[in-house]
Amino acid sequence: MTSNNHVRWVKNVRIKGLACSLPEKVEEVACLGEVFGTDSVAKIIGSTGVERRHVVTDECSSDLCFAAAEQLIADLGIDRSSIDTLIFVSQTHDYTLPATACVLQERLGLPMHTAAFDVAMGCSGYVYGLWTAASLLSGGGSKRALLLVGDTISKIVSPADRAVAALFGDAGTATLLEHDPQAPDMSFVMGTDGRGAQNLVVPAGGYRDRSGNSVHTSEEGVRGPYDLYMNGAEIFAFTLARVPALVSALHEANAAGEQAIDKYVFHQANRFMLDHLVKRMKLEREKVVLDVRDVGNTSCASIPLAISLHQGKTGGHVSGRFMLAGFGVGYSWAGCVAEFDNVWISPLTVTSGNSAGSAS
Repeated sequence: MTSNNHVRWVKNVRIKGLACSLPEKVEEVACLGEVFGTDSVAKIIGSTGVERRHVVTDECSSDLCFAAAEQLIADLGIDRSSIDTLIFVSQTHDYTLPATACVLQERLGLPMHTAAFDVAMGCSGYVYGLWTAASLLSGGGSKRALLLVGDTISKIVSPADRAVAALFGDAGTATLLEHDPQAPDMSFVMGTDGRGAQNLVVPAGGYRDRSGNSVHTSEEGVRGPYDLYMNGAEIFAFTLARVPALVSALHEANAAGEQAIDKYVFHQANRFMLDHLVKRMKLEREKVVLDVRDVGNTSCASIPLAISLHQGKTGGHVSGRFMLAGFGVGYSWAGCVAEFDNVWISPLTVTSGNSAGSAS
């Protein structure tokens, strides 16, 4: 199977603002020295660049996204009744059913004419969410969309698994998009190779294996069937094989190519992987956003969170041409070039533990 990196253009859509939320609890990677040994953990920190992560206690991804959405709606002064589409992107949903987006519609006080649905995507999920929302807005069928993207991967990580225990953090984000005939075009490249599905997987808990009978990723004392399994070497190889072509396709599709890009914001997998990508693609290092030290790999939330952290604690408006690219679990990859025209970035929100989003 091959990919020709088909470019998909979307017109008439403007990004108005984004906000991000982190859980209050912080775990230091150095504390894992008691499990893996001090020298081993020092090597992990040196390679991944992750020194600490924000992780949930009893919160869900929806709680973090709710906090981000409330912040963004307040900052932009948006009339909630004007939001007609709500998309929730996550791999850690509140329930098997109903869709978490339905719960968030009621919780956020959005009108009942709001179309609300979930998208189950991980590392590429933010760009997939942008493409989905933008496609709905482009023709005017939707006028204002709220895109909520977040994961709580710490809930499915075994603390004894050296490959993932020091890497993943939790976060929730909110992005507001609007129909605008004056907005610059957005370009997207998407791709999928399901042959890599088993290299980043939680095999049990879904309807394929609800009882946890599958043990092909289990390792006694390390992880069980309900825990996240990651084949790091295969994920790294996939990334180096697919992402440079994705970036090249977007460069070629946009006038002036690389010179026209002000910032590259890739999925914040880890420092080692992003450094290799930058070198292989010969990108200008100062244009590439890298910010994993205090938050780790936050899965689908990592791209907007990196934008927020790069902007700083006080928030503010951002302008420039951004290339965003997510890649990983699936295998799935997605990139876009979008013009940020005075986009509002809310100050980062830190939430205390709660589970207020219960549907019961």
